[in-house]
Amino acid sequence: MPAAPVDARVSVALCTYNGEAFLAEQLASIDRQTVLPGEIVISDDGSTDGTSAIVERFAEASSVPVRFLRNPTALGVTRNFESAIRATDGDLVVLSDQDDVWRPDRLERALAAFDARPELQMVCSDARLVGADGASLGTTLFASLSIGPHERDGIRAGDAFGVLLRRNLVTGATAMLRREVFDAAVPFPAPWVHDEWLAIVAASRGPIELLDEPLVDYRQHGANQIGIVEPTLAYKISRLMQPGRQRNRDIADRVAGLASWLDEAREPAPLADRSAVVAKAAFERFRADLPPARWRRILPVLLRAPRGEYQRYASQGALDIVRDLLQPA
Repeated sequence: MPAAPVDARVSVALCTYNGEAFLAEQLASIDRQTVLPGEIVISDDGSTDGTSAIVERFAEASSVPVRFLRNPTALGVTRNFESAIRATDGDLVVLSDQDDVWRPDRLERALAAFDARPELQMVCSDARLVGADGASLGTTLFASLSIGPHERDGIRAGDAFGVLLRRNLVTGATAMLRREVFDAAVPFPAPWVHDEWLAIVAASRGPIELLDEPLVDYRQHGANQIGIVEPTLAYKISRLMQPGRQRNRDIADRVAGLASWLDEAREPAPLADRSAVVAKAAFERFRADLPPARWRRILPVLLRAPRGEYQRYASQGALDIVRDLLQPA
């Protein structure tokens, strides 16, 4: 069987931490791609299990050059990805978790999207959700995120920034981005998770694309640093009754940081709507400052609702009106 072609434009940035249970399977899936990357950069965050040995064995056998970075002090998932991406050389960077499995044409399909639309800043795909044993959980990533037609249409129409300002839809394990996005995004601001930040920066610069194909088996095994929860009715109801004021404060702080980044950005962000960013931050502060007593929230929430801010800026739209009225303080 002839060797797969190599696309030197592509670098894989893979982060590890005590990943011996699943890492070998993920590395093997990268090595089986129909189009191979030019390099794989693996950044380890202080593993104490057999992760290093797995990486070293893979590096010896793989036809793809592998660079293995070991952090002397644990950085955490976001800083570890920043370190891994910084060490890559490719014009296109693919993010990889340690515990997933790629479909053989994952890179080929993402590259085809970039080649068809040179203006794209990021491509992310759907993923099949699987358990620790690799068996399908019967749903996909996009289904679990409840991505609706309005959000898809907004992204396809070029308003990815507005869609992602409302709520993040990008999972880093399925993403490929242009190196210029990373260069504009660093350093990653502390309140943001790496994939959320890279996605909103990408959307501020140009279009992004969602591929409906499940190109990754996204493993859910109970120890994920960032996982997916199935959005059942029971789950949605339970969220209504969870305290949410600190979450609103955190979102407001995060979005305020985005406004500051836009003011100081080294590179143009032509698709960013700064006025919407400021409005979103103010809206989340309003929600964070609602009175503890439920009866005292009724009037301010009902006066605010007709402005359309819940539809534009709240992750669950009108459902968040109910959340703000019912949540405990």
